[in-house]
Amino acid sequence: MRYFTGLFVFFSMSAVAQENCATMRYIPDQEMSLPEVINMGLCRNPQTAAAYMALQSARFTKNSTHSYYLPSVSASGNAERSHTIHDDWDYTASLSASYLIFDFGKRESDFAQSLATYRAAGFDYDETIQNFIYSIIGAYYALLNADADVKAAESALTVAQTAKNIADKKYKSGIVAKADVYKADTTLASFQLSLEQSKNNREITKGTLLNILSFPASQDIKIKDMPSSFGGDAETEDLDKLISIAKKQRPDLLKANAQTSVAWHRRNSMFLKNLPSFSINGTATLNEKTVGGLFKDMSGHISGKFGVSVSMPIFVGFSNIYNARSANADYESAKYTEQSVSNNATMDVFTAYQNYKTAKTVLGQTKILLKSATESERVSAGMYKAGCATMLDWQTAQSELVDAQKQHNAAKYDLFIKRAAVALAIGDIKSGLKETKNGK
Repeated sequence: MRYFTGLFVFFSMSAVAQENCATMRYIPDQEMSLPEVINMGLCRNPQTAAAYMALQSARFTKNSTHSYYLPSVSASGNAERSHTIHDDWDYTASLSASYLIFDFGKRESDFAQSLATYRAAGFDYDETIQNFIYSIIGAYYALLNADADVKAAESALTVAQTAKNIADKKYKSGIVAKADVYKADTTLASFQLSLEQSKNNREITKGTLLNILSFPASQDIKIKDMPSSFGGDAETEDLDKLISIAKKQRPDLLKANAQTSVAWHRRNSMFLKNLPSFSINGTATLNEKTVGGLFKDMSGHISGKFGVSVSMPIFVGFSNIYNARSANADYESAKYTEQSVSNNATMDVFTAYQNYKTAKTVLGQTKILLKSATESERVSAGMYKAGCATMLDWQTAQSELVDAQKQHNAAKYDLFIKRAAVALAIGDIKSGLKETKNGK
């Protein structure tokens, strides 16, 4: 249980500090870092709140099973009036108590079943939070990527405008043909369209993040492009080590294990219902009677009894037998489900690890591509100005530079998301939210 508890405390500290964050109508005006965005989301998200309420329900249900080890006490009272000439009243009050002393371990099994159910609810809550945090991470870096694409498009538009101005001057001087001006106009219009598309994509991406935070998509949000590390030590661990970590702390695996425990205890409880149970019982009764009117002539006595009772089902229409068989089938099903979840978890870790390694390689390649495209555009621009290259050469270099910038932006932020995916796959996404100075 320490995993989901620690996760909730870790991300709730800043959220608590934000006054009435759950009822805020507008996103704060200042720039927000990723941890601040996550805290805001956790404070406002209805899905995680619902999961927490389910956890509380399981906790109260577990607490109720403590009653199995306590005696049950009940009181009753009765007043009767006989229709005679004396109008007599009879009053009876009784107090009874019963305590289960032995049932072959059935109540222990019922208590263990409720405890395992509570543990499963806790791990389900943990899984809900981690998946929600991962969705925020994806939306956060998607917005940074979209914003970087807008800046790249604006930069490309500036270069295209410069090319257009140079082509106009060269045409007026009679150095180049009118075709160069048309080509420059075409490129400028294309980059203007690309800028508008990039802005539209940024608005949609921004709206997605705001929706996750439970704010209207029409509002604005400012986020920091900060170096952050996701995955922590997972970056230096080998695959087998990561799989081992996942099997120890991944919430869906722990939940499946707890659900298997629930099924095991339920099966035992169904079997034990066919065995006798032993209880001690006691009753004290007070009888009062009036003669000739209320309280005129009262006489009564106190009686009591104490004993040991034995209860055992003999025949209940075979329901106990079928219930026991059903519980056993549920237990076998839970074991297979746990095995399936374990297999899927191993595959998730493997896939996330391979994707992260590939993302690192792709980022390195895009850096080389961007450097080469930048230099190519610079050289092409200089050659065109000197009359040693055509406008088509410069246009090609401009397009290649824009593509290289977009690929580099996508690769950089995709790497951050892939690192978060590794942390999610091993079930410890909070370990990846420690800021580093050289995270990039």
